[in-house]
This record gives sequence, C-alpha cells and structure tokens, in this order.
Amino acid sequence: MTEQEMLQMYEDAGALLNGHFVLSSGRHSARYLQSALVLMHPRNATALAKELVKTIDADDYDMVVSPAIGGLVIGQEVARQLNKPFIFTERKEGQMQMRRGFSIPDGAKLLVVEDVITTGGSVRECIAVVREFGGNPTTVLAVVDRAPQQQGRFDMPHHTVIALDVETFDTDSCPMCKEGTEAIKPGSRGNG
Repeated sequence: MTEQEMLQMYEDAGALLNGHFVLSSGRHSARYLQSALVLMHPRNATALAKELVKTIDADDYDMVVSPAIGGLVIGQEVARQLNKPFIFTERKEGQMQMRRGFSIPDGAKLLVVEDVITTGGSVRECIAVVREFGGNPTTVLAVVDRAPQQQGRFDMPHHTVIALDVETFDTDSCPMCKEGTEAIKPGSRGNG
C-alpha cells in the first residue's frame, strides 16, 4: 500500500480535519488527524499495522507497548500480527503510569507503537515508564508522523508509514489565535 492510499483512508473516514486545534503536545495546528475514525474499522487497523510491521523483524521484540489512548488500537493490532503480548501505559492525574497489573520481564525488548506523533512527548513518557519497569524499549513505530523534519525525538530508531508535514505553533505565535478563532482539543487528552 502506498502512503497516498493510507492517507486516503484518513480522508475517506473524515479523519483529516481542518480548523484550529490544540494538539496533545499543547501546540496549535490548522490540521488534525483523528486516527480513531480510521482505526474504528478493523480492516483499516489491520492494513495499517501490516504496513508498520513490514519495517521490523518480529524476533527482535518480546512485547508491544503503546501510550493510551491513541496508540491502543494500532498497538493491539501490531501485537496481534507479531503474536506478541500487548500492554499499555496510561495517564493518571497527569502522570504516565503502568497500571492494571501489567508487568515487564526484566530486560524484555519492547516495541513502542503509537498512532500519531508530533513532538513525541507521549511516546517518551511511555518509554520512561517501560524503563522504570525493567523493560528495554528498542524501536518506535507510528502510523503518522506530523513533524517528519524533527530529528532526535527518540533515543532509538523510529519508523512511520505516513509522513505529513503539518505546521504547528506555540500559543503565543499561533496565527489562528491572533485571528481570534477558537481552538478545539479533539484528541485523547481533550474533549473529543
């Protein structure tokens, strides 16, 4: 499948939104990708995960982990295709944590899977938690990279199947804020 065909999945699902959005990183953008609308269809999740796993060797990993909530569906599907256990980290009172009785065998190699990355903050928080629990995160996979020009977000290799250069702004330099348009926060840390 080509990158354009994968991006078409987002367009067909009405998941490539235009407006004034606050991203999970706190930055503002005129475009937003609502992966949940794409991944709600199992055939899309399967197809996108199949593209992601083409970039890795399953034997290099013991488990798959995702930061909740965006990475849950794609992480589960990647784990299913690799036949590996799947766990996730989640926020409680603003802090990324490992909960629900999950554990990581000491030294286990983990593949970190996310739906969309921009700054990579949620993924870095997930990686830190995995390390606290004795795991060894070694690779990051994401369906979409909203800022492919940003290097050095992770201290390990990372791969995506859709690179979509979306300009983002801090609140003080956001042209949409200066125009007075209301910003909405549609992501997992917001209200939609």
